[in-house]
Amino acid sequence: MKTLIKKIDRNNIDEEIIEQAGAILQAGGLVTFPTETVYGLGANALDEEAARKTYAAKGRPSDNPLIVHIARMEDLEGIVTEVPEDAKRIAQRFWPGPLTMIFNKNERVPLGTTGGHDTVAVRMPDDEIARRVILAGGGYISAPSANTSGRPSPTSAQHVAEDLDGKIDMIIDGGNVEIGVESTILDMTVIPPMILRPGAITAQMLSEVIGTVVVDEALISENSDKAPKAPGMKYRHYAPKAEMVIVQGSPEETVKAIKQLAFAQKRAGKKVGIIATSESASRYTNGIIKTIGSRENEKTVARNLYRILREFDSEDVDYIYSEAFSEDGIGTAVMNRLGKAAGHKVIEAEEITKLQKYRKIIFLSESGNCRAPIAAELLKKQMLKQEYEILARGMVVLFSEPMNPRAAELLKSRGIEVADFETQGFAGEALEEDTLILTMTDAMKQKVRNEYTELENLYTLCEFVGEVGEIPNVYGQPQEIYEEMFASIHNYVCRLSAILNGADEKVI
Repeated sequence: MKTLIKKIDRNNIDEEIIEQAGAILQAGGLVTFPTETVYGLGANALDEEAARKTYAAKGRPSDNPLIVHIARMEDLEGIVTEVPEDAKRIAQRFWPGPLTMIFNKNERVPLGTTGGHDTVAVRMPDDEIARRVILAGGGYISAPSANTSGRPSPTSAQHVAEDLDGKIDMIIDGGNVEIGVESTILDMTVIPPMILRPGAITAQMLSEVIGTVVVDEALISENSDKAPKAPGMKYRHYAPKAEMVIVQGSPEETVKAIKQLAFAQKRAGKKVGIIATSESASRYTNGIIKTIGSRENEKTVARNLYRILREFDSEDVDYIYSEAFSEDGIGTAVMNRLGKAAGHKVIEAEEITKLQKYRKIIFLSESGNCRAPIAAELLKKQMLKQEYEILARGMVVLFSEPMNPRAAELLKSRGIEVADFETQGFAGEALEEDTLILTMTDAMKQKVRNEYTELENLYTLCEFVGEVGEIPNVYGQPQEIYEEMFASIHNYVCRLSAILNGADEKVI
């Protein structure tokens, strides 16, 4: 089958495209169109054969019900046995919009559309293109997300084409969607009404209109043999190809934990993707990092979620680690989709971060241009099991200067090129609990101790690796003295690496 792809301008909707789509739908064909939530795969909701085609195109289990989309309020009564007063109040407030309500169906709606249920899920989308297509197609259009079943839902026509090109009759390209996650589903056949799938319309928003609304806290598991009453309840959805894990905890601990996990996977030769926020993205150092949005505006997170999951698929990552989000407002919908995408694999950040005592290692010498950078660069070349921020600092740095030429030459002769090095002074950055400070001499250690009395992880480099002695300043000494200094630091750094990797214990 050749799929027609028609681009449409929202500000100047081409009626010929709408009429063509309507004709296909009325003839029992399949047409994809944008809504404000995600792209929908449209079919005549009153035609059981059209429903069969929908399930076949998506590879969707036939007991997973389809949502019927309408464009006029009066059309609701044409497919349900009754419309409760609460439903009328909700519809008046939230329709058209990203809300689906479940009613008892009448005989016009085939069981093939409802997944065998005597209930029908109904929505009136807010998107103008969607509503015109619905009317052109006969007024009752089933429209599940236009993707292969289980894959991340499409938020652009390109996503639809990736999954369904050649399997459906037509794709209407109306650009990117506004919201990015599917509609809220509210069951109006129970008292009090129950949310079966969270979305942009929240429980609080609904309760302000009709009073008590409950949220289904125990959605049907993947192993349940009970037919799902609403789309997305039973089967794994929104899943990328990679193994995905959600990391939850405070923002600070979450970043630390994901950095540890990503570094471990990198050492194992795996390709890692990280879902970060605009507030945290710059802090990650390994993996493919994608900014999903801002914690200050989680609507941006919802809008970008499926796009990012699909991008990771195209980049063939092996693992995806995602920060968790607040479960207030639309964050509830975001976490619901993330949970399903990850197969509900969630890790507590502190369970990971407690496994690593140090995250930053600072080597400290007087001027910070010779011994400290040699130690830092040598440690960076070690095969470390954990990721560390490794820095060189000076106790007395009046102005920035390059690395001591002899130090640079010693490193270069061992194949270590250091570009754009400038000395930096020691400051309060060392006051963090996960920072290890290693001085070159005992006198320097005592000076730091006097200035920063609260420091815990302060040692000389020799002391930390269980040796007696120190690494004195060799400025102005002959080359052989520099060579001896370099050899000593290399020896101590190798021992330090073994301790950090757990192969040895610190002796002091």
